[in-house]
Amino acid sequence: MDRDELIFNEYKSYCEQKENFIDRNFSTNKFYITAVVVLIFAMIYTSNVVFLDKISATLVFALLGVSVSALWWMNVDSYNTLIKIKYSEVIEKIEEKLPVKPFTDEYAGIAESRKNKVFMFSDIQKLIAAGAALFFFAVCISEITPIVAAAFNKAVDLLLKIKGGI
Repeated sequence: MDRDELIFNEYKSYCEQKENFIDRNFSTNKFYITAVVVLIFAMIYTSNVVFLDKISATLVFALLGVSVSALWWMNVDSYNTLIKIKYSEVIEKIEEKLPVKPFTDEYAGIAESRKNKVFMFSDIQKLIAAGAALFFFAVCISEITPIVAAAFNKAVDLLLKIKGGI
């Protein structure tokens, strides 16, 4: 096997690994979408369940939803960073030794389209994760507000009793 053939085989192997990595990224996104949908259905079907006379199952699932959405955002961000590194640093360096540079040209095209403010798939993923996080956060606020209001009313009543008893 000559040097050019060896370089091409390494390039081919690395490109296959990159594609497998991108497939894992899509599988991970499917997991997060499924988790968000399951949490929404769990909130709907357990809306009447209350723990410790105050904490609803809806609040618990909403807090889990905020956490899952935050993890999803971070995961999209790290996959996006790693994919960029695989493209721009590793594959492009290998392509310098090849007569054709398809990934270098593709990455240059992507970079050019980003200058024109084209929405990328990772941006859409992040937007969905942020939307889910905002939804779950709003549910948390709506569930926590009555608990805080009740605690405040109890504190005011207690202060009034203490003040009236003195």
